[in-house]
Amino acid sequence: MKSWQCEPVPVLPGQGLALRLFDTATREIRPTAPGKTAAMYVCGITPYDATHIGHAATYVAFDVLQRSWRDSGHEVKYVQNVTDIDDPLLERAVALGQDWRAIAERETEVFREDMNALNVIPPAYYIGAVEAIPSVADHVARLQELGAVYPVENDLYFSVHADPRFGSVTQLSEAQMIAEFTERGGDPARVGKRHPLDCLVWQAARPNEPAWDTHLGHGRPGWHIECVAIALDYLGIPIDVQGGGSDLAFPHHEMGTSEAQVLSTSWPYARHYVHTAMVAWQGHKMSKSRGNLVFVSHLRRDGVDPMAIRLALLAHHYRGDWTWTQEGLFAAVERLACWRAATAVSSGPSATPLLKRVRELLSDDMQTPTALDAIDHWASEANAIGGSDNGAPSQVAKICDSLLGVRLA
Repeated sequence: MKSWQCEPVPVLPGQGLALRLFDTATREIRPTAPGKTAAMYVCGITPYDATHIGHAATYVAFDVLQRSWRDSGHEVKYVQNVTDIDDPLLERAVALGQDWRAIAERETEVFREDMNALNVIPPAYYIGAVEAIPSVADHVARLQELGAVYPVENDLYFSVHADPRFGSVTQLSEAQMIAEFTERGGDPARVGKRHPLDCLVWQAARPNEPAWDTHLGHGRPGWHIECVAIALDYLGIPIDVQGGGSDLAFPHHEMGTSEAQVLSTSWPYARHYVHTAMVAWQGHKMSKSRGNLVFVSHLRRDGVDPMAIRLALLAHHYRGDWTWTQEGLFAAVERLACWRAATAVSSGPSATPLLKRVRELLSDDMQTPTALDAIDHWASEANAIGGSDNGAPSQVAKICDSLLGVRLA
């Protein structure tokens, strides 16, 4: 599957600091400590209604993560999937009377356009679940050989307790896991399962639903194993960061981790589990099921500068739940205008202390709101009293682009 284009990332003088991030599994901020090449897998969209602000907040956050790694001297191997076959997509196709493939292609293209507009560095590998089906089937067959998969009628289920560390990502009680599994599309009460938390890895063909012929039979993959197959194929184990929205921590990342660890017979699947917060609007978490969505493409169509949208997202720390407001967007528009005015002047205060400060803030669990404040301070001085450094305005523009992905030109 094709990805999207991105402008080259400016190179800054010196080198950034080692990146420290909050890890869901250990519940602490600690160094990411990748090798020369940092490996990151971020779960992608299910393309039936893209791209809302919650999506954008997640992918912009991981974009800042990637930029910080690059600035500190690492190459980055970033993989993202597209869940281009799933029950919600099929349900939307029925509701609209349209072919599911046409919806998936259309919404994936909207997502690409939005990511390009928001200056998000594309993944090295952008993989659709459909194109990964042969690999998924091979991985499920391997789990069968290991005794970790069993049949329920014509479907196949993964025994989560085949991994002795199951539950270590989110550290939820079994009762909590069963409740969240039920809420998020699981089937704990299905007759024939050995344990309520065992998860589907292969679904036999259903009437009037798409299916593919593999050595497992005619059917399609379960959700978690799709990401696992793609991550193992393109990154191997361990990966440095497994990322996504906080609503994916359980069951998706918990169950996928156990599948991966059984398949690879090694631990850990990921050195860091990094999750972004939920974005609310109209008093509730922004969600497709509720329909309270703000779309990036609609804002762009209405003439909102994508860099203002990006600034509105960066004004909130990636781990703290927050609410999208028009006031926040207006503030971002004003901030963008201030920064552009300041970097258009002939000279300004030295950019060296600002670069040091922004690097410090981003290396410490990506404190983007405070980094924006630091740039505000520089821009206010430049606009009010100028400065003696002729190269500072262009250097600050590079800082904003390279580290925060905010283009000012």
